[in-house]
Amino acid sequence: MKVVIVNNSDSLGGAAIVSRRLMHALRDAGVDTRMLVLNKSTDDPAVAQYCGKTRRFIDFALERLRIMAGNGFNRRDLFKVSLADTGCDISRHPWIREADIVALNWINQGMLSLANIKRLHRAGKKIVWTMHDMWCLTGVCHHAHRCTRYTDRCGHCPYLHDGRRDRDLSRTVWKRKSRLYASVPIHFVPVSNWLAGKCRESSLLQSADVTVIPNAFPTADFNVTPSRPGDKLPVTPGRNIILMGAARLDDPIKGLDYAIDALNIIARAHPEVAAECEAVFFGAIRNPQLLERLEFPYRHLGMITDSRLVSDLYAASRIILSTSLYETLPGTLIEGMAGGCIPVSFAQGGQADIFTHLDTGYMAQYKSPQSVAEGILWALKHDITRNRLHDEVVTRFSAEAVARRYIALFNRILQH
Repeated sequence: MKVVIVNNSDSLGGAAIVSRRLMHALRDAGVDTRMLVLNKSTDDPAVAQYCGKTRRFIDFALERLRIMAGNGFNRRDLFKVSLADTGCDISRHPWIREADIVALNWINQGMLSLANIKRLHRAGKKIVWTMHDMWCLTGVCHHAHRCTRYTDRCGHCPYLHDGRRDRDLSRTVWKRKSRLYASVPIHFVPVSNWLAGKCRESSLLQSADVTVIPNAFPTADFNVTPSRPGDKLPVTPGRNIILMGAARLDDPIKGLDYAIDALNIIARAHPEVAAECEAVFFGAIRNPQLLERLEFPYRHLGMITDSRLVSDLYAASRIILSTSLYETLPGTLIEGMAGGCIPVSFAQGGQADIFTHLDTGYMAQYKSPQSVAEGILWALKHDITRNRLHDEVVTRFSAEAVARRYIALFNRILQH
């Protein structure tokens, strides 16, 4: 069996990281797997870049210009949608020619067009498409949030502002996807059961072949005890640490305000609890003053590039907190549990695939700081062993476990 994983990048973004992790997990399991990317930034010999720099820029720019032209030249939501009407033909690449399976991942922003995907089918390739967001099941958006127009034929897209309403770009691309899916057999792999549910609601994918397989995580890299003494960590010794991290903490999707409000509720109503705790934030933040309204003891560590330090922070923390408004499969919760943290999170996404409410974590009511505060208090009171939390995610999300599920799927597809 020969597999080629296709993704926009080999290191930039969550989809890139988990795609390359999957490639190495499959290789470790004996599957001849390589990765084809539009933007390569590692020296991994199993990864190849295709298309020249000029062509990559032109394809990217053309798609963004078309979005702007169909968007009333409004830049506000320019990168919340993709058209897949530009890209490079990878069907003649030597690795693709040799492949039995082409595993598409995140292929947007000028990487592959829908026509390019059809050429893969014409070249005789079996196609598996791992879904890291909602784009495959909507017209143009990556995250539909509260919009349900993907259950019909899109149109009236809230991310488009050109005034065409019913016949906007979302309806146009919906029609192109509908034609592609009708003519090309594609097996879709949403990374969570929540995303699979969205597929079943979608007018595009409600009858598609769908198998849920989560992203692989390096669970073996996380231990339930820190590798360094507590006084060597950037936290206050003896405190119950409530940890929250993101690449960019104040990205609106991360819901930082809800976390701040929840912690302030505890500080006001339970000052004795707050005095024994410390909220620790890591990740970039454009306006650090946002944290200044916290009445709860806290510290912000900024961006952390030392993976060992991140692992130690998880191992030293009592709670891993997420107030993201949308998460397909929240990686910080998985990593936190692998380090022995109790997760507290909204339930808008793949959280139910990770932990069980009131057993191994707490799912707060959506957009309710009061409910988040109740979840934090619940987690502080409950004694869930760190080893149990670690073992829960190892069983489901280790690279070996995920690779086995993909291999079983590939074999099943090749037999038909």
